[in-house]
Amino acid sequence: MRLTILGGGGFRVPLVYGALLGDHAEGRITHVTLHDLDPARLTAVARVLADQAGDAPDAPSVTVTTDLDEALRGADFVFSAIRVGGLAGRAADERVALDLGVLGQETVGAGGIAYGLRTVPVAVDIARRIARLAPDAWVINFTNPAGLVTEAMSRHLGDRVIGICDSPVGLGRRVARVLGAEPDEAGIDYVGLNHLGWLRGLRVAGRDELPRLLADPDALGSFEEGRLFGPAWLRSLGAIPNEYLHYYYFNRETVHAYQEAKQTRGAFLRDQQARFYAEMTRPGAPALRTWDRTRAEREATYMTENRASAGLGERDETDLESGGYEQVALALMRAIARDERTTLILNVRNRTTLRVLDEEAVIEVPCLVDANGAHPLSVAPLPGHATGLVCSVKAVEREILAAAGSGSRATAVKAFALHPLVDSVNIARRLVDGYTDAHPALAYLNRT
Repeated sequence: MRLTILGGGGFRVPLVYGALLGDHAEGRITHVTLHDLDPARLTAVARVLADQAGDAPDAPSVTVTTDLDEALRGADFVFSAIRVGGLAGRAADERVALDLGVLGQETVGAGGIAYGLRTVPVAVDIARRIARLAPDAWVINFTNPAGLVTEAMSRHLGDRVIGICDSPVGLGRRVARVLGAEPDEAGIDYVGLNHLGWLRGLRVAGRDELPRLLADPDALGSFEEGRLFGPAWLRSLGAIPNEYLHYYYFNRETVHAYQEAKQTRGAFLRDQQARFYAEMTRPGAPALRTWDRTRAEREATYMTENRASAGLGERDETDLESGGYEQVALALMRAIARDERTTLILNVRNRTTLRVLDEEAVIEVPCLVDANGAHPLSVAPLPGHATGLVCSVKAVEREILAAAGSGSRATAVKAFALHPLVDSVNIARRLVDGYTDAHPALAYLNRT
C-alpha cells in the first residue's frame, strides 16, 4: 500500500510515520511519498524519518518529490496536511485581526476565514488532480480549517475524502480517564463542526457516565476543559465543549490575552520551526532528538493565551497528550484497507445526520468505518444554543467557498461580517483589505 503525504515537509509528519512503524499487519503501508514545495523542508523531515526507522527491516520506504502529479500517481491513500502561506501566513492572519480588535486564531473567526480563503483554491486544485490521477485513492484531510477544506474537496471527490482532527479524540480520552474508564472502551456522543463540537455523553458498559461527572465539581475541574471553561459553565451547558469553543464563550478575555501576549501563537511557531529547520541543515545534527525536543516545547505551549485568560498556569502533564491524529489516520486507513470495522469521530458529509443542515454539509460526528468508507452515525438533535452557532458558522463556511469559487470581494466581506466573532461590517471590510494586502495568494479577490 502506498501513502502520499502532501505537506510532506511539515513538522508533524514524523508522528504519522511513527504510527506506521508500529503497524506490521498484512495490508500495511509499505511506501511513503513526501510531497512539498520546499526541498529543504523535505530533506529535513526525511532525515527525521530515517532516524525513526533505524534498522527496522519492514519500515516503509520513503521518497521525496516537489512534483505533485508524480506524488499522486499510484497512491492508495493521500494524506493532506498543507499550509498555504506557511507559518508566516498564519502569523499575519493573527496580527491583522488583533490590530482590528478581533480574534485572529488559525481556524476560528477572522484568522480562520483568511486561512480558508487562501487554502480552498489550492485544495480544490489538489482534489481535481487526485480525481484525475488517482481516482481510487482515499483522501485523509488534516489541512485546516479541516471541515471547510474537506467540504471543498468533497465537491470533487465525494465521500472519498474524509477529514480528521485530534481534538475530539483528546477530549474523549480525558473525560474517560477522569471517570475511571478505558478510553478505547468508551462510546462518545460527540457532534458539531470541526473545532465547534460538544461531548454530550460517554457510555461505559451501556451506561452514560457524563451526568456523574457533571455532578462532581472536583472531578469536573480536574482536567483541561474543566479548568478552561470552569465547572459551573459546563454544568450549565450539560456537555463538555471542544476546547476551541473557548474562543466563543470567552471571546473578550481571549482577545485581550492575545493582544497582551509578547508573541502570537503563529509567530511563536514560525520562529520555533525556523530554528528547527535551520538546525537540520547541519550534517551532524541529531535529527530525531532535535525534533523531539522541539515537539515537546510546542505541545507544552499549546493554547497558552486561553489558559492565561482563564487564570491558569502551565498545562498539566496529563493533558499534554494529544488525541493522536496520527493514530486516527492509521485506524482510518486500516479500517478501509482491511475492512476492519471501527468507530471514529470524523469530518464527513452530513447526509441526514443533522436535520438543520443540508446533506452536503461536512460535519464532525462519530462514524462507522469499513471498506466502503466512513458512514455518519445517527445522533440526537443539538440543543438550541448549539444549533444556532453551528448554523451560523456553516453559513460563513459557505460564503468562504462561494468567494473562493467566484473571486468576489463582496462575498469575502460577507463571510467575515456574518461570523459571530466579527461584530461589524466595517471591520469586515477592513479585514479583507488587510488580508489582501498581507497575502499575495488573495490577489484573486476582485474589487466588486
